[in-house]
Amino acid sequence: MVEVIQSTEAYFTQVRDTKPTVMVFTADWCPDCTYLKTFIDDVAEQYRDGLSMYWVNRDEFGDLCETLEVLGIPSFIGYANGKVVSRFVNGKRKTRREVEEFLDDFLRKAV
Repeated sequence: MVEVIQSTEAYFTQVRDTKPTVMVFTADWCPDCTYLKTFIDDVAEQYRDGLSMYWVNRDEFGDLCETLEVLGIPSFIGYANGKVVSRFVNGKRKTRREVEEFLDDFLRKAV
C-alpha cells in the first residue's frame, strides 16, 4: 500500500532513505489521479522489494511542488540516496504500463 507523506520533514527523510523511493504527486480533485488509484497499490506491492512509494498531495505541499517543478499531476519523482534519479512529470493520465515502465527504468538508474 502506498503511504501518505504528512510533512515536508517526512518527505525529505524518506527521499534520503537507502532504499530507492518514488514520490507520487496527486490531488483529491484530479480525475487522472483518481484513475491512478485504481491500480497503484497493486503496482507498489509488485515493486515493494525494490522501492518505497509515497503519495504527496499537491494541494498540501504547493511550495514543495513549485520547488521541484511539479506543475502537472499525477507525477512521479524517483530518488536514490537523496538524489533525483528519474522524473515522470506531466499532467497527463498515466496507464499502469507507463507507470511500470517508469519504475523499471528508475530502478535500473538507481543502482
